[in-house]
Order: sequence, then structure tokens, then C-alpha cells
Amino acid sequence: MSTTATSASAHDADRQLKAKHRALWASGDYPAVAAELIAELGPELVRACGIQAGDRVLDVAAGSGNAAIPAAEVGAIVTASDLTPELFGAGRRIAAERGVDLEWVEADAESLPFADGSFDVVMSCVGAMFAPHHQATADELIRVCRPGGTIGMVNWTPGGFIGNLFATMKPYAPPPPPGANPPPLWGDTDHVTTLFGDRVGDLTTRRQTVRMDHCADPASFREYWKRNYGPTIAAYRFNAGHADRIGALDRDFLALLTEWNRGDETNAFWEAEYLLVTMTRL
Repeated sequence: MSTTATSASAHDADRQLKAKHRALWASGDYPAVAAELIAELGPELVRACGIQAGDRVLDVAAGSGNAAIPAAEVGAIVTASDLTPELFGAGRRIAAERGVDLEWVEADAESLPFADGSFDVVMSCVGAMFAPHHQATADELIRVCRPGGTIGMVNWTPGGFIGNLFATMKPYAPPPPPGANPPPLWGDTDHVTTLFGDRVGDLTTRRQTVRMDHCADPASFREYWKRNYGPTIAAYRFNAGHADRIGALDRDFLALLTEWNRGDETNAFWEAEYLLVTMTRL
């Protein structure tokens, strides 16, 4: 096969992969998840990045604007980018309700359509971590940030609640594409440090938790994930028509939620650990 043909084949495979990712996050109701389970993460990231009025800010894999909208509320000039523009409608509604304006741009975290050094702050709140190729994503976060600018991320940790949720779903989920990195690796300090290397300085990480108390018991929380969260929906769809596997997934999912419940049987809550990362582009 010629080099040109190989390149075209790789491009087609990547395009198909990104189309699958877009469809995954467009399924369910991610804006509800962002608002009902993790609303505090966006403002926390904005504070950690030290965003101020007039800063040029890019939110990568912004979803419905969980971090982008709080950045706009402090007076920053914000661009919210995401591979899944189906999420922008909810984001625009929320922004309008809060009286702020920002730009919404369809964009792949691994190939951002912005010039080098375009932004004072580049951030991502449990978003860019789901792009399949971690090094390509890190390279882009660095490229579009100006020298001396700030890069900040919130990433789920491998050993936390969400990391264990993905581990529980893994035996039932579609196989990952060749070369894809597991998303929760972004919650490992050593992995993050290796991705950014000597191109950044002042890299700091801090483990924190967000409390999820939207559902009163593990069974209803399981149904919440099945109804609203794209990766969970994908796992159940992948096993459609196989009642035994659906039953096993239901059982294992409920066991996870019961184990991680930090409340009681009727007043449940879960604490999800994340890694808060900030650094300066050199």
C-alpha cells in the first residue's frame, strides 16, 4: 500500500472514531450531569487558573460550559470548544440566563482550530481527558496557550469513584480503538507530568473530591447514569439483545454504587475524587 493510501486510511479511521465520540457524548443528557452532579467543578477550575476580566480563555471539550460560563462571569473573553456541538444549545441557554456571552466552536481537542499562543488561559474540566490520544491532546493545549499563560485541568482519578465506575463498565463496553489511552490516566500526576514535560513550569496537582447527592439510593443512581451519561448508555447499547450480560452489568453497577455510597440506604451520596492540575506554559 502506498504512503498516500495509508495516510488516507488513517484519516478515515480517525474521522470515524471522532464521529463515534461525538455520538456518544450527544446521547443521554450530559448538560444535566454537569449541572446536577459536578456544577462546582467549573468555578473551582476558574479560581485555580486565576482567571480575571479581560483574559482570553479557551475551554477545551467544554460540553455545555461548566467551566466556560463561570469564566465569562468574571469578565474573561471566552471560547468554548467541543467535538460535540449538540451540547452547545444547553450551554447557550445557561449563558443567556446568567447574562454572559461567549463564543462556541466545534473543535477536536487533538487538532484545535486556533493559532499558536492565542489564549492566556487554556483549561478543561473533565473533558479533554476523554480524547483518545493523550499526547496529541497535551500538545494542543500547550500550542494554543501563549508563553507565560496558564493551563488548567480537572481530571477524574483512576482510583476514585469515577475511575472505578469506568473499570466496572470496561468488561461490558465496546473495545477501545488501537492506540487509545484510558481517560482516567489523566488523573495520575506522573502521567500528566510526562505528557507536558519540560514545556511547562510550576506544574502543581491537588487531589480533591466533589460530592454527588442527586439520588437518594444506589438503585436510582444507577438508573440516572443509564439515562443520562453517554459512556454508560454506550455500554448498555453494546450489550443490547444479551439479557444475561445486561443483567450482569446491572448487578455489577449496583454493587459499585452500593460499595461507594458514603451515606445510608435512603440518604445516599458519593464522593468522586479528581486531580486539579495547573501549570505555566514556558
